Amino acid sequence: MYFKKSMQIMLLFVLVVGFSSCEKNKLFDAYQSIPDAAWHKDSIMKFSVQSNDTLSKNNIYIQLRNNKDYSFSNLFLIVGIEFPNHYQIIDTLEYEMTSPEGRYLGTGMTDIKENKLEYKTNVTFPVSGTYQFRIQHVMRKTRNIEGLEFLDGITDVGLQIEKVN
Repeated sequence: MYFKKSMQIMLLFVLVVGFSSCEKNKLFDAYQSIPDAAWHKDSIMKFSVQSNDTLSKNNIYIQLRNNKDYSFSNLFLIVGIEFPNHYQIIDTLEYEMTSPEGRYLGTGMTDIKENKLEYKTNVTFPVSGTYQFRIQHVMRKTRNIEGLEFLDGITDVGLQIEKVN
């Protein structure tokens, strides 16, 4: 009886420490909702991140929530970072959103799937101050030069920054 109780307490301790250490590594974690789950092509999701640590390495993730109305197997994004000194980095990115069998990737037991997409790893913020992140979709249908006016099925767009241990 005593051994079983000790094991339960030890397991609880491990879980609490595990969850709290994950939270300590998060420097930034925010979402913005997309009205009616229809992301307009001119709607740029903006995130402001304050960083005074110029030495630590960080991983940056784009977070997306999509529902069953998302009709593509991939996603194209333009992601920009403006440094406090006005230097800019702009990347065009492609992410897989479904398996080869057509099942949505991501986590979630309901119709909403959450995707944590790797953007940059082991990066430092070399200048102290506020960094501006901008995320915009650039989806289009095959053989169509014009981009989609509305990208249906994206419910939320987020940014997460974690300190690397």
